[in-house]
Amino acid sequence: MKANGPKRKIFDAVDMMTTDVSQAETGNGLQSLPVDKIKPFHDHPFHLYEGERLDDMVESIREHGVLNPVIVRKKGRGYEMLSGHNRQNAARIAGLTEIPAIVKEGLTDEEAYIYVIETNVIQRSFTDLAPSEKAAVLSARYEKVISQGKRNDILREIEEIGTCGHDVHKSKSRDGIGEEYEMTGRNIARYMRVDKLIRPFKDRLDAGEITLTAAVELSYLSEEEQGIAAAEDSQINGSTAKAIRAAAGELTAEKLEEILHPAKKPLPARSVSIKIPAEAEEKYFSGMKARERTDLVMKALDAWFAGKEAAYVQQ
Repeated sequence: MKANGPKRKIFDAVDMMTTDVSQAETGNGLQSLPVDKIKPFHDHPFHLYEGERLDDMVESIREHGVLNPVIVRKKGRGYEMLSGHNRQNAARIAGLTEIPAIVKEGLTDEEAYIYVIETNVIQRSFTDLAPSEKAAVLSARYEKVISQGKRNDILREIEEIGTCGHDVHKSKSRDGIGEEYEMTGRNIARYMRVDKLIRPFKDRLDAGEITLTAAVELSYLSEEEQGIAAAEDSQINGSTAKAIRAAAGELTAEKLEEILHPAKKPLPARSVSIKIPAEAEEKYFSGMKARERTDLVMKALDAWFAGKEAAYVQQ
């Protein structure tokens, strides 16, 4: 893209900001790290950019480099990405071997997760998130932070790093969070249930292969039972998911097969009516019960056809 060409598409602040990297250096351990030495966050709930959005980011990085450092944490002998999964991916595609990074040390998993969630919320419109991504955000906002005070400290630091202005959220109840995202408290609770799904079911939900209602039902299974259900490739609708949930605690592959593919019930035996002349009724069946009449007719037919068969053989 040329300097006098059309203005490139504006990325959300965390991904591509125009602030000089040096402004973010103080006290944040800024380093240049090999792109392939940074592992994705172990429980990263967001999908990477695809299509035009990814193409534009790759083009911009080729032209200008990575303008805003990623945020990583030191873990063992390597690094784990907290904010910058898309920049890392685009940089790798653009052919970069190193990327500027702010290195955090001594973070707990809960503190690291705050960085992952909050920086992604800054990047993307909540309404544009996939269902499982919304579930991760809402669940984190409600229950996955160790303390509101620590969370606010991290949010302020994210602002200082230069991601963008971001209101520090006060502690909110489920209904309060719902007001922020224009969702009912009940709907918030449903998304929080979805966050308990294993990744295969989250992916199927995001792909539209299962409904939110079915996803909520499946979330009540243990992770082991979810694994059993996810291994089955059959379509799971709301009613089927409800039946699977009813088997929670006792779900096996065999039980799942019975739920998904119930055996067809045998058709009831058909009966036909035979009209018998009144004189035959009086002569042969007088005083008999219905069952006795049926038995007599069957014996007579068996004897008659047996006689016909014997006569045929003797011919």
